[in-house]
Amino acid sequence: MIAGLGRMNALAQGAPPDYKALVCIFLTGGNDGHNTVVPLTQAEFNAYKAARGSIALPDGNGALLPVETPDGTPYGLNPGLLPIHPFWAQGKLAVLANTGMLVQPVTRTQYLANAVPVPTNLFSHSDQAQQMQSGIPSSSGGTGWGGRAADALQAMNGLSTFPTAVSIAGPALFCTGNTVQSASLVPGFNLDVSGLGLWPQSASAARKVGMQEILEFDSGLALVQAANQVRKDGLELNALLAGSSATVNTVFPGTSLGTQLQQVAKIIKLRSTTGMNRQVFFCSLGGFDTHGSQSWQHWSLLSQVSEAMAAFYNATAEMGVADRVTSFTLSDFGRTLQPSGTGSDHGWGNHHLILGGAVQGGAVYGSFPSMALGGPNDSGTRGALIPTTSTDQYAATLAAWFGVPSAELGTVFPNLGNFANANLGFLG
Repeated sequence: MIAGLGRMNALAQGAPPDYKALVCIFLTGGNDGHNTVVPLTQAEFNAYKAARGSIALPDGNGALLPVETPDGTPYGLNPGLLPIHPFWAQGKLAVLANTGMLVQPVTRTQYLANAVPVPTNLFSHSDQAQQMQSGIPSSSGGTGWGGRAADALQAMNGLSTFPTAVSIAGPALFCTGNTVQSASLVPGFNLDVSGLGLWPQSASAARKVGMQEILEFDSGLALVQAANQVRKDGLELNALLAGSSATVNTVFPGTSLGTQLQQVAKIIKLRSTTGMNRQVFFCSLGGFDTHGSQSWQHWSLLSQVSEAMAAFYNATAEMGVADRVTSFTLSDFGRTLQPSGTGSDHGWGNHHLILGGAVQGGAVYGSFPSMALGGPNDSGTRGALIPTTSTDQYAATLAAWFGVPSAELGTVFPNLGNFANANLGFLG
């Protein structure tokens, strides 16, 4: 739904001096973190190869991309991540290891004994996707943590009524706040009115005038008025996004995620027109439920993610806001280390990618898990990882950089106080 898109701050002049944006890239279906980031110390790599069996990397899709942390620990990125691989050495790309929904910290012993509470309906796509977006470890969350973070900073957008939270992938819980306006857009959409291309030109102009009069007419019916406002908003937004002020020169891939992130870049380009200082965006790519034929499929999906993220970073650099825009991945959950034939099954903890000019990159944050089946990080015997870092900590670090005051982080993330470290340090 589009609401309030047209009533922008007409007084906005020049680029906002304190602009920041969070861009969530949701990998729908449960990305296989085990084949996204691979440990390359000899003992852990040997354990990884033994546990992964037929789906272990490297495979026929190319060699692992070597990266190294500041203390010299080696890892390998999936070869599909080649387009963003250079950002590691540039200090703009980081990995957050073994992250997932938690109520409170939990050990393997506690989990197996049911000694502490855990999120409801673990390993369920619908429940875990909702929880990752809501930041609430149950299925009762009616708002998203991106929307709640935007709520906390709504005053920073002044008089602008452009939506603070925008999904380019259909309606998304992540963007839903308690007070902020949100919108759901389709990349490359055309909200203009059809049927106005009449001849002679005077007939077309007369029809446009008539349509405008209808939209402006106060019928006294709330439903009709709301529908008319949506149409007016859509027409104004269409004109904005089709105009030269929303053009970016960076070439984006013509994939689903590429066109979504290109649309985000165009909206960011309009920040001086819309008067926005804080914005939250949501994009997504499906297909990550890789129970079979994973090798080529996962490589292809990560290639799409990497190509789109690299183009998006380059677009932010083109616009001069690379250090004020942070993109990051989320997913339903991770996968099992032990394969199921040519694929993997639903897991829990996962590894995520964070890219941007403000990222303290070239590092792996959190605790990288043991590759031992039935080991200290395993929730059972198949390598479905017990997270060692909570989604609350991950999201709160992003929100703190975004500008949410420390005193309000507990409102945005109700379970944050259950964890010792509220800021993981991957953003400067």
